[in-house]
Amino acid sequence: MSRPARVRIVEVGPRDGLQNEKGTVPLAAKVALIDALSAAGVSVIESGSFVSPKWVPQMADTAEVLAGIRKRPGVRYPVLVPNLKGLEAALASGVEEVAVFAAASEAFSLKNINCSIEESLDRFAPVMDAAREAGIAVRGYVSCVLGCPYQGEVPLADVVRVSEALIAMGCYEVSLGDTIGVGTPDKAKAMAAAVVDAIGLARTAVHFHDTYGQALVNVLACLDLGVSVVDSAVAGLGGCPYAKGASGNLATEDLVYMLDGLGVETGVNLDALAAAGRAITDALGRRPASKVAQALAAKLD
Repeated sequence: MSRPARVRIVEVGPRDGLQNEKGTVPLAAKVALIDALSAAGVSVIESGSFVSPKWVPQMADTAEVLAGIRKRPGVRYPVLVPNLKGLEAALASGVEEVAVFAAASEAFSLKNINCSIEESLDRFAPVMDAAREAGIAVRGYVSCVLGCPYQGEVPLADVVRVSEALIAMGCYEVSLGDTIGVGTPDKAKAMAAAVVDAIGLARTAVHFHDTYGQALVNVLACLDLGVSVVDSAVAGLGGCPYAKGASGNLATEDLVYMLDGLGVETGVNLDALAAAGRAITDALGRRPASKVAQALAAKLD
């Protein structure tokens, strides 16, 4: 299998990144970030989630964010929904795509949402039915695909089983998440290959955290399988609450720099992307975690 000529980047910073912030992120900063990302050429921007503000307070203003952004033609602005109530709120905000999430780890599922994997999938049935009726596309996430903070190793068969279940329910794509960032290239490639064999290359995406500095090499390993959809977060926003010292999601700047160097098209302007990352991290009072962003910023000094 050869590397793809083009990669679709799914930018998760406004949701997966900002939801982990301890302080309040101003609404204006969120809107400015999403607008800057779309202006930089990012075509899929996960813009928030309709979850209980009790559990994820940073996402409480998702409806206001969606109302405030300048939606560009050809850009998708999906949101995460945990249940039917979340989907109904998303539909009221005019979204055209949502995402649902499940875990490949039984221990993780029980610890975090107080139900088994099978029970969590059952909860999605009414969500999928309602989304189908409304003509809304649904993306699926699978967490802990390369390791779990509670049970350690996660059987590959469980990753495949949950991925197949999400596709069977109606998800158009499954994003494979290394939630605690413990994966290494051979393991990442073997995991992705098994899922590709089960659900097909066109339905497989990857989502690596950079806890141990392996995110880019894990992406490269999966590109060699032909995987062409990669999740990342501008400025390396986010982090894993289950792994002490986690440095966040794979930074979109680092991903774009690597893909540019490989001659793989993304449609993203690196300088504009880095500027978006600097703006949001300035609002958060810190520097971008991205190595590329730091190097580009040094040139501006």
